[in-house]
Amino acid sequence: MLAIKNCKFFADGLQVAGHNVLIDGGEIVKISTEEIPSGFNIVDAEGSYLSPGFIDLQIYGSGKDLFSAYPTAETLRQMDLDLISKGTTGFLACVATNKPEVVDLSIAAAKAYRSEARGFLGLHLEGPYINPKRRGAHIEKFICKASLDEVKRLLEYADGTVKMMTIAAELQDDEVINYLVDNGIVLSLGHSDADFEQATTAYNRGFKTTTHLFNAMPSIHHRSPNLPAAVFSHSTAMASIIADGNHVDFEIVKMSYKLLKERMFLITDAVTSCNIGPYQHQLSGEKFITPDGTLSGSNITMLQAVQNCVAHCDIPLSEAINLATLNPARLMGLNEKTGSLKVGSKADLVLLSDKLDLLKVFAEGVEHLSLIN
Repeated sequence: MLAIKNCKFFADGLQVAGHNVLIDGGEIVKISTEEIPSGFNIVDAEGSYLSPGFIDLQIYGSGKDLFSAYPTAETLRQMDLDLISKGTTGFLACVATNKPEVVDLSIAAAKAYRSEARGFLGLHLEGPYINPKRRGAHIEKFICKASLDEVKRLLEYADGTVKMMTIAAELQDDEVINYLVDNGIVLSLGHSDADFEQATTAYNRGFKTTTHLFNAMPSIHHRSPNLPAAVFSHSTAMASIIADGNHVDFEIVKMSYKLLKERMFLITDAVTSCNIGPYQHQLSGEKFITPDGTLSGSNITMLQAVQNCVAHCDIPLSEAINLATLNPARLMGLNEKTGSLKVGSKADLVLLSDKLDLLKVFAEGVEHLSLIN
């Protein structure tokens, strides 16, 4: 049993301070200003911010190996531990457009690792059912149109490990989209050339979100509204965004937040250096590029994305935290237990200084909710 005393946090957007958070069995059991009962190990937050652990729904690698280059349970284990140490306590490992054999190996790794997973939530397949016109850094020869038989085989083999798929809806048959929606896959519209009507139709048919807003999609045109305009005008569709200042200018992140509010969430789309396989990433300054110079994944953590939102995008801290916690949890249907500070929530937590430096990480199953350094 653990008690984190004298912490401050946000509740319904308002900051509260001087509270004690009691944890038992990996869950928050009480939040109050009352005296801490005997039997609890006590960590003094000394007035620092307590936040839910961050959730990254699109990340390719962290710490060492790129997952698609080394699609093994050991790579997922390495990602899991490294991400937890950086405050990300929930993540989807992403697999880009690739050979079917690589996708199958990634699924096999996910099935092998899930019994010991800590923050690993499953897989996000970004492709191969995308639009080659908007492929970005994806390999064109692996892009294909989905068939119902192939999608059925994929989901049957995945056995629940595939949670999200990025798809160009305008190129897919209705029967494929219906099957994926009916089987609970979170569909994200991305690497797509959809116009306004096509994108709106996709959102109305079950696409819940949008992959890395503004990247690998048409730009907004004042006489030809398209995908970004469609997500802004839709009542429920969400969108992820990469707040690194390279993939999207901070002014556009600021504008997007004003339009989307709780429908926006942060991803890192982070990669690691890799010099083997079809996806090779080289660090150039503060960003990763492919060997031909194309901008690829980011080089930030979720905490850095939150820091950027506050420092450069005029997003209040309480909302910046929601962009990395509550909003992605809500998209994935995990918000009853994850993404917020409340009684009954999982005790996956981070402690932040007033300058938003990471002080401590508490994560279920890791040294019994102990500090990770």
